[in-house]
Amino acid sequence: MDNILFVDKPKGITSSRVVELIRGKLKVKTGHTGTLDPLATGLLIILTGKRTKEASLFLKLDKAYEVKAILGVETDTFDAEGKILRQSNREVTKEELGKVLDELRGDIWQVPPSFSAKKLEGRKAYQLARRGITVDLSPQKVSVYSLELKEFQFPYFTLTCDVSSGFYVRSLIHDIGEKLGVGATVLEVRRTKVGPYQIEQAKTLEEILEGEI
Repeated sequence: MDNILFVDKPKGITSSRVVELIRGKLKVKTGHTGTLDPLATGLLIILTGKRTKEASLFLKLDKAYEVKAILGVETDTFDAEGKILRQSNREVTKEELGKVLDELRGDIWQVPPSFSAKKLEGRKAYQLARRGITVDLSPQKVSVYSLELKEFQFPYFTLTCDVSSGFYVRSLIHDIGEKLGVGATVLEVRRTKVGPYQIEQAKTLEEILEGEI
């Protein structure tokens, strides 16, 4: 069975676990084409059978996300599941946030989160970070094609962005918090697009596991 499956990944499950569950149902070689954090939801593309050889092609595709974040909080993982490192009560205006967003459009340099699957000396960064080992990842050049503020009600804000492959939404929010001097943390992330593929094409994991493929 050589398929491409579009899954609307639920919150609270790893991408690897989604692969395991689908592999268990189909009894064929299965793999995903780009990790979503357990906190994240949205479009996860799964390949089965001979199509798993095409995974690298999907990894290179541009992505689109919607992210909800909070200002005034910084965590070690850059999201709400991490340990709080600092907090700030300073109120940020919509205009201040808008100016920072202007600085983050186009080609930018971005440091991946320490708690990520990025490899460092053959080990995944998050494996080292969880052991308390300092992780020093190199900046990488990424592209932000669009970055729009959809909602703002201090301290909460919601963004949509179209970005290149290799982009980390958690790093984007962290950088916004750094530039504003108050910290910022991801609350929710949803991937809505991978290349030409849209979240509207996806089925829930439950539908895939219980239905006919």
